[in-house]
Amino acid sequence: MPIVSLKNVKYRWGPDRPLTLDIEQFEIESGERLFLHGPSGSGKSTLLNVLAGVLVPEQGSVECLGHDLAKLNNRDRDRFRADHVGLIFQQFNLVPYLSVLENVLLPCHFSERRRGADAGGSMLQEARQLLEQLGLGSDIWKQAATQLSVGQQQRVAVARAMIGKPEIIIADEPTSALDADRRGRFLDLLLDKCKAFGSTLVFVSHDLSLANHFTRALSIADLNRADLQEIAA
Repeated sequence: MPIVSLKNVKYRWGPDRPLTLDIEQFEIESGERLFLHGPSGSGKSTLLNVLAGVLVPEQGSVECLGHDLAKLNNRDRDRFRADHVGLIFQQFNLVPYLSVLENVLLPCHFSERRRGADAGGSMLQEARQLLEQLGLGSDIWKQAATQLSVGQQQRVAVARAMIGKPEIIIADEPTSALDADRRGRFLDLLLDKCKAFGSTLVFVSHDLSLANHFTRALSIADLNRADLQEIAA
């Protein structure tokens, strides 16, 4: 059974705006590693926000883990996202005044489920273990995010997304600012963690050279029936 299923989904940014998303049907299987690609303005980030329950379509169903996000109120969608979705942003979105450990632990403050996902230990122990597995030693755990290199920030963002073992990981262009060597190392790291935790990964990029790392590659143009020229206008 799919972990995500979209049917007849339509979304636009305003009542007088053209459709940004027009998706007849779209499914993601549990444990899948999906690579979603397309040019800027094609609706990739909008689709991710719909999948995460940040945006609500004007029409259609968005079923994730048996819940139709389009029918939930704002509070319940926020709770669902906190409990079940790990997000990795293009600019990482670390909180600059928090330490490395505090950034990783942040999702646990909003989700009882993720606080209790590691039955064998505390969330602090899990955060430390994740950071060590990602090659970030205890010597930087108390440092502020602003003191980290780009590569270190990236790994902290992965740890934050993975803590509590959420079922779905959504990554929005997280490698766009990296050179080829760093991109490869980052992808290997992310895919290994998703496999270890049994998480489904939805990874968005315009870089087709990354597609062979994933179990399925899908062009947004093959999925989204909205008029891309009208969107760009």
